[in-house]
Amino acid sequence: MTHTLKTWQKPSITPHQLGTLNKFGRPVGGDYVEKIDGVAVDDLLRDYGSPLFVLSEKRLRDNIRQLKRAFESRYQPVIHAWSYKTNYLNAVCATLHQEGSWAEVVSAFEYEKARALGVPASRILFNGPHKKRAILERCVKEGARIHIDNLDELYLLDAIARELDIFTSVTIRLNFETGYTEAWSRFGFNLESGAAFDAAIRIGNSSHLKLRGLHSHVGTFILDTRAYQVEVEKLCDFMELIEQQAHALIDSLDIGGGFASQNAVQGLYLPTEQVVPTMSQYADAICSTLITKTAQREAQGKPRLTLILESGRAVVDDAEVLISSVVGSKRLPDGRASYIMDAGVNLLFTAFWYNHKVKPTRSLQGIAEETVLYGPLCMNIDIVRQSISLPPLSVGDSLVISPVGAYNNTQWLQFIEYRPAIVMVHENGEVSVIRRAENLADINSFESLPDHLNGQFNFSE
Repeated sequence: MTHTLKTWQKPSITPHQLGTLNKFGRPVGGDYVEKIDGVAVDDLLRDYGSPLFVLSEKRLRDNIRQLKRAFESRYQPVIHAWSYKTNYLNAVCATLHQEGSWAEVVSAFEYEKARALGVPASRILFNGPHKKRAILERCVKEGARIHIDNLDELYLLDAIARELDIFTSVTIRLNFETGYTEAWSRFGFNLESGAAFDAAIRIGNSSHLKLRGLHSHVGTFILDTRAYQVEVEKLCDFMELIEQQAHALIDSLDIGGGFASQNAVQGLYLPTEQVVPTMSQYADAICSTLITKTAQREAQGKPRLTLILESGRAVVDDAEVLISSVVGSKRLPDGRASYIMDAGVNLLFTAFWYNHKVKPTRSLQGIAEETVLYGPLCMNIDIVRQSISLPPLSVGDSLVISPVGAYNNTQWLQFIEYRPAIVMVHENGEVSVIRRAENLADINSFESLPDHLNGQFNFSE
């Protein structure tokens, strides 16, 4: 057999450019975020500093409109009540109220915040396990819709309504097993034990309370829409029971929230777009079940039920990003690259359970490698991303972390570092500061120093 020898060629090394395909696939790092809604990230950092939260008014409005279209095209009437605890920045709440969302609050603070924004009490749903007499009296006088959580609250509310001689419509919160979510038995009255029926009977025997609504919230970040089908079925079955035996006439079912966003839950290895239901899929499961379960209701002379939603995360999460800058780098003992950012878990509380998307703000050169992103806090748990593939970074480089709109601006900490500014990019491209950065005067304004501790310090040499 004859073999043909190939001509020898000198070996060479050809660098692969990030963002292009090669035999190793598409390297991480070629995708970068240069602008947010048309506004350059560099300009935002120059004008407002780093770290910086940036909200998109357009995305926020698009999200709530998409949610409403999905449900209202399948069922009428539908009310969306904005979950204040998810993000109670005034600009966020006002935007959603402009789009027709009511307010769903879980504390006196949130109720007062909604009223101060101009939300009528009749458009506020008051949830939560902690409602003191003073706020309940105000709610009864102003006509807010109160969701009763426990028997002590029921007794107190009944006494207040009788003392004020005001007939008050109420909703009770239920908890139960769905088979698809962990039971949230801490909140509301349990269905299986009979506590919910007992509460309904007690309200039915009240001279001043009228049971008009049923509410449940079966979980958070729910990925299986069958949970909502079971929820609606159980609420409707319980409604028929108490309308027969508790002198009630229900006019609304509040199915809470729990719709997932496109955030990556730690431990979930499939891409979010493969596992997170669309808003249409959530709406199909809920509305089709409700229509089936209430098909004979109007023929019986009963009012058509109002469907109430309290979605928060799915509305605001991807409407906000956090821009953070590299302030230091080091190689860990195990060989991994690591970088210190000027934003940590003090600002990004959700980093404890999400693997947030992280993108540079410019095209990066170099080979991507496993990297740890730390925050600036003197805490070992201050980790923004435990493991992510990134090309080499330099001090001053900025990264865009997303989505961060849900729960970070309500659960963030004033710890070690000042909390930064939050800006909103409007649909016309203008930028507004919707919460300015903190300074020492802000922090000290809450404190008072006793006279005998003011000065005259005795420092030894």
